[in-house]
Amino acid sequence: MKLTKLFRAFFHSEKIGGFILLGCTILSLIIANSPISSTYTQFWHQYVNFSFDGIDLNYSIEHWINDGLMTIFFLLVGLEIERELYVGELHEIKNALLPIAAAVGGMLFPAAIHFLINQGTETQSGFGIPMATDIAFAIGMLAILGSRIPHGLKVFLTALAIIDDLGAIMTIAIFYNTGISWLYLGIALGIFGLLLALNRLKVYKLIFYLVPGVIMWYCMMKSGVHATISGVLLAFAIPFTKDEDSNPSYRIQRFLHKPVSFFILPIFALANTGLILHDGWEQEMLGKNNLGIILGLMIGKPLGIILFSWLMIRTKWSALPYRVTWKHLLGAGMLAGIGFTMSIFISNLAFKDIELIQFSKIAVLTGSFFSCILGLITLYFTPQGAENNNSL
Repeated sequence: MKLTKLFRAFFHSEKIGGFILLGCTILSLIIANSPISSTYTQFWHQYVNFSFDGIDLNYSIEHWINDGLMTIFFLLVGLEIERELYVGELHEIKNALLPIAAAVGGMLFPAAIHFLINQGTETQSGFGIPMATDIAFAIGMLAILGSRIPHGLKVFLTALAIIDDLGAIMTIAIFYNTGISWLYLGIALGIFGLLLALNRLKVYKLIFYLVPGVIMWYCMMKSGVHATISGVLLAFAIPFTKDEDSNPSYRIQRFLHKPVSFFILPIFALANTGLILHDGWEQEMLGKNNLGIILGLMIGKPLGIILFSWLMIRTKWSALPYRVTWKHLLGAGMLAGIGFTMSIFISNLAFKDIELIQFSKIAVLTGSFFSCILGLITLYFTPQGAENNNSL
């Protein structure tokens, strides 16, 4: 019962957050293509200096959002992964195998499509852009269909998106660093080890994790590994207990849900989707990088999800959730092609050229838009199955 309540609260929060994200994206695009476009862009690029006890951090507002506030988002993602591993859909291996396999397929195929199109070019490093699923947007769009969607599909898509986030985090950590400072990285990992020791000693006061977590964030940022990874490491260091009332992980997760959904992600959208649509931008979408992103999201995502799910069921390692049909799975695979937050985030890391980053973001929005429309249409005309048919 507790798990059901927690999942419903999580689903409801992400549903509302998805609609807010959509609104902020539309607003940002309108302002960026209005007479006050230059003022809007300059605002996000203003520098803000923070000095404390010999530490001097001077970054743009956009940088503070992407490296600072988004670390809190990654902390929440890590806490959600931790919850799923302990008591959620990923706790029972039989239940976990289907969304895990689907998520792996849904990451490999988009990356492969982009890499094959861009291999040997300056844009081949963008292979990670179409790998991600935006959990808030995907769940928000799924919620539009209400009771037409079986509960099992909601759980499947949520688990898939959470595993997908973990894959995106690993991709960022491995492929999108800016040159490693082993000293700072060693200090950051040393702090992580200390936090794990506190976990083993059953220290449950959050202050003993959050303060060192801020220091770990600073060291990770100086190390060349993206600072947001510290949020995930902190999440896995925070203790998780079976007693919901005294569970530190639950407490901070509940505290962060609304600030992340209603403030951090909307601010991220406003700062990163102020894209100026010049005449002829549609033709630019046929370029190799942009085409790889769009096809990766629209085709690679559902293809990888369906194929890897079919393999799991064909080998009898798993089964379709109750009342979920293959058409439901196809529709969910299409909605998983809504990349948005993670895809835009990786676009900032994959390239240095501002114009290339801008067009990559437009490609993400384009691919996500069509994936959303196709997914909604497919699911709208798919009735709930009376019983599962585990073969195509």
